[in-house]
Amino acid sequence: MLPITITDGVAVVTLDPARSGAEAAAAVQAARDAALADPEVHRVEMYVTAPNRDYRRALHQAGFRLDGVARARRRTAVGLADEWCYSLLRSDPIEGREAFTAVMNSVTARKRVIAHLLLTDSQDRVCILQTTFKPDFELPGGILEIGESPRDGLLREVREELDHTVEVGRLLVVDWLVPYLGWEDAVELIFDAGTLTDPHLLRPDGREIEAVHWLGLTAAAARMAPFAQGRLHAAWSARQESQTFYLEGGTRIS
Repeated sequence: MLPITITDGVAVVTLDPARSGAEAAAAVQAARDAALADPEVHRVEMYVTAPNRDYRRALHQAGFRLDGVARARRRTAVGLADEWCYSLLRSDPIEGREAFTAVMNSVTARKRVIAHLLLTDSQDRVCILQTTFKPDFELPGGILEIGESPRDGLLREVREELDHTVEVGRLLVVDWLVPYLGWEDAVELIFDAGTLTDPHLLRPDGREIEAVHWLGLTAAAARMAPFAQGRLHAAWSARQESQTFYLEGGTRIS
């Protein structure tokens, strides 16, 4: 039996790295059942180093969900290693479709989604925002919140940062963003917001948005990060051609 330590209703199981395959799976299930046999236990935790696929597979099969990664939690012969924290609550299902989808939802990739708008004025100048937190400029929009649709996120961002309600139109660009400056990979969407006849309707909040600028396409792109310039040019072309383009890292693929 794997060692189990119980504190305040939380059972922490120490995995034996020497076990693998079916033996690891049997050990995880036996420890789970032994921990939950104590009526005071409401949560079971197990930590596994990321490369240990046998234990990770065993934990998935036993109904454990991934809570997160504890960086440099364990010292090994080759240095510090990250550990993945898995947990099972007494109320969690361990069999059936609900258990399977809950586990898979916790272990499969979750990408940030960023939504921006291509908004122009009557002179075909692009609306571009000067932020308070970085030197390069951005299109209106931002990072979506958990469970928020791209359209709802755009409406919220523009309302919060520019005190205005926009019309979210056709999708112009889908761009897969490569990992950058500590960010993991993400997906950015750019929608067409049409033409704003009165640019003075946009009022920067002063917290995240310092100023609103209306610039020609070339001048606007020059104020953006290099990888964002490709997105802007692609969005402009997509609007002109009534197309939707797919990019990777700001480079048009199709």
